[in-house]
Amino acid sequence: MFFYECRSCWFSIDIKCAQLSSSFKFSQLSKHDIHQHPLTFIESPMAIDVFKRFSCSWCHEPLTNFVSFCFECPFFILHKKCLDELPTKINHPSYHIHPIFLNRSNSGCFCNLCQKQHSGPFYGCPLCHFNINIGCALPMSIVEGKSRHQHPFTLFRRRGSFICDACGIEGNSISYICLKCYIEVHKKCTSLPRIIKFSRHDHCIFHKHFLQTQELTKQDCKICFNEVKLDRGSYSCRKPGCNYVVHVNCVLEDEKLYEVIEEEKQCEELYEKSMQSSIIHVIEVNETGEAAKIEHLSHQHCLVLAEKMEEEIDRKCDGCMLPISNIFYYCSECPFFLHKTCAELPRIKQHWFRQTNATLTLNFNSFPRCDFCHQYGSGFFYKIREYWDMCLRCAKVADIIECEGHQHFLFFDFKCKEKCNGCGERCLYGAFRCGKCKFALDFGCLTLPHSALHKIDEHKLKLTYHDDKEQSYCDICEQYRDPSLWYYSCSICDTSAHPKCVLGNFPFLKDGVTASSYYHNHHHNLKFFRKVEGFPECSCCGKFCQEEIFKCKESTCDYIVHCKCQHFYH
Repeated sequence: MFFYECRSCWFSIDIKCAQLSSSFKFSQLSKHDIHQHPLTFIESPMAIDVFKRFSCSWCHEPLTNFVSFCFECPFFILHKKCLDELPTKINHPSYHIHPIFLNRSNSGCFCNLCQKQHSGPFYGCPLCHFNINIGCALPMSIVEGKSRHQHPFTLFRRRGSFICDACGIEGNSISYICLKCYIEVHKKCTSLPRIIKFSRHDHCIFHKHFLQTQELTKQDCKICFNEVKLDRGSYSCRKPGCNYVVHVNCVLEDEKLYEVIEEEKQCEELYEKSMQSSIIHVIEVNETGEAAKIEHLSHQHCLVLAEKMEEEIDRKCDGCMLPISNIFYYCSECPFFLHKTCAELPRIKQHWFRQTNATLTLNFNSFPRCDFCHQYGSGFFYKIREYWDMCLRCAKVADIIECEGHQHFLFFDFKCKEKCNGCGERCLYGAFRCGKCKFALDFGCLTLPHSALHKIDEHKLKLTYHDDKEQSYCDICEQYRDPSLWYYSCSICDTSAHPKCVLGNFPFLKDGVTASSYYHNHHHNLKFFRKVEGFPECSCCGKFCQEEIFKCKESTCDYIVHCKCQHFYH
């Protein structure tokens, strides 16, 4: 309500501030009072090697020398120099008004330089509420690391906004410059990995501060699909003809999806390792150099290459359980078929959905439910560690795709929670999204067969993406069909139906396939059948079996059960 003012220069001051003494004293914390527990000093070389994986809890730089740590607080580890040499009061070049004092808060502080929240001690001015975390207040003057950049970075102490030449993002705090390359970067960008193996690309990708290209004048990031500035930092592939480019922050956003490569020779080792996991043995080669006759790890007989079916029959690939179209291997001794692309898949591979050190292993001996498209399948599948199962249909999908049901490229967005434009269900764990419009697809719709047979029509039904009718009905279940969602249709007979009605509950299960006792509560293995002769009673519910069933393999056991009684519907 009351204040003092100078009428000559319009200077105003609150009464409380006017009463402050010009010799105001701040209480200074002792360096050793910063942490609430006793700290233990360690200088064992063996222990230091273990601690190198962590960063100092105060300055957040890598732990390289002797350290002190707390037994009671997990991962509270300090450089010895931070504990012994950290001043309790400093004058900082970005803040000339008052000295700033070492302080701590249980909730940490918001750093006025880097604009981020930090835990641990900080330097602050109690009068002006100006705070700086220790890493920004006492940065290293010189940053060296030839595995990251060939020249040392020098601290540029003048505060101001700049565009980082390493990542292309604006900075407004302290920066580092390379005096030989004439580049200015964020502090965190001084230690960007030079080479990484990103799970969403087959080759290693390299960091460059300036993207030099003769073929293209504009390139889009293969993750966010926004333009990559040629004069800013990015990661790109060196392989001839491979124009894979991504923003720095896009590719490094999730640590689970990339692996740092320390030396360039590791890139070739990773490639050779992937080539050594083949599951075929070539017996004969044709005139064009293709494998005409092979032995495949999944089958007991030799397989022969063919270009097309001699008869117009509905045959499915025993690998991906999709219809055989062209270029496939077949067995001359039994009805076994494999697409050429399915036969050539490696036993062990990396996949863009998971981090590079989480390998996928090919399996043939069961039919789990795929954790991506949520369909049971009797074909091949990849095991991701011991947690997830991925069918071949999903494993063959790239992270950037073209889809007949949409005019633009789609890329997989791990954060996408939109409704799928194919089925209308919400995508809970990411989806293939369009970077230009609001369109999304889940794995289940993306891997639907392009055509399918059903007794309702004499022709093959084709997967259709658009319906101009205001109201539509399914010709199989005779229920309402949302015209904005995907469906199967025959243009000749004007037939249309829900995908679920056309394909059934288990479109990718082969009749006669065996389910081990791991998947059910019967003491013998069971075989899957779509139909069964007669109308036997279900051993579980007692009703007649007219739908998909499991039947015991043992001839002396008459156990028959509905699939739905085994909880195989989803």
